[in-house]
Amino acid sequence: MKRTILAAASALALGFSSPALAQGSDPSAAEVEAVMAQLSGMFAAEPLTEDQESRLPQATRIVSLMIPEGSLAELMGSMFDELIGPMMQIEGGASSTTVAEGIGVEPYELQLTDEQAAEAASIFDTAWAERRDREAEVFPKIMANMMGVMEPGMRKAMSELYAINFTQQELDDIEAFFTTESGASFARKSFTMSSDPRIVAATMESMPAILQSFTEMEAQMTQATADLPPVRAFADLSAAEQAQVAEITGYTTKEIKELLADRTVTLDGGSN
Repeated sequence: MKRTILAAASALALGFSSPALAQGSDPSAAEVEAVMAQLSGMFAAEPLTEDQESRLPQATRIVSLMIPEGSLAELMGSMFDELIGPMMQIEGGASSTTVAEGIGVEPYELQLTDEQAAEAASIFDTAWAERRDREAEVFPKIMANMMGVMEPGMRKAMSELYAINFTQQELDDIEAFFTTESGASFARKSFTMSSDPRIVAATMESMPAILQSFTEMEAQMTQATADLPPVRAFADLSAAEQAQVAEITGYTTKEIKELLADRTVTLDGGSN
């Protein structure tokens, strides 16, 4: 699940790769703020002209029709139902991740059938399937809350874009159209300007709050699975269980211990 959370965070951070936040340890608030300021500067936009400012109130009304309050959270829920949820429910993926973490390799390095992955995962985590289901239940709620954090900035950026890109007459026509049933339907499905620097900047401005949400997410996940037996490390397994994992994965127990040792050194910032 932690890999899923980190993947979501990376996507929201638009390929976030600052050295300050890529060292494995949790960044300080000051580090996050400094990097966010630097990234926001990359997407700085020109201030609105006087004409554009005069159109901004109407543009804001139009964007309110396009992005009603809560619509981004609704969009996230729809995305989860159609894409993220089914991916999280893939049995082989979930069990293979548990096994890979347990022996110190990446999931793609394992060549296991779903049955083998499930068998090995159950050795490390007897409740891995139940854990996956509970996390899948909590995850969309947290992501919906996160989208709620982003929504005000997105609404502001879109309002400015409409004030910039459309004349007064065009805004009049657009607002008239959006007040119709067909127009309202079109507006809610139309995010064609989502790649504009203002949208990126709005995302960056929200990132400290979003990163805080991810910090809180892990605590919520922990609480949701608190009554389940703990996941065991390879060192916690009996000799027979270690041998069983080795037989299933195709790695010897010696190789697994070396892989885990190498990973520990890497995460601690040392060299192999």
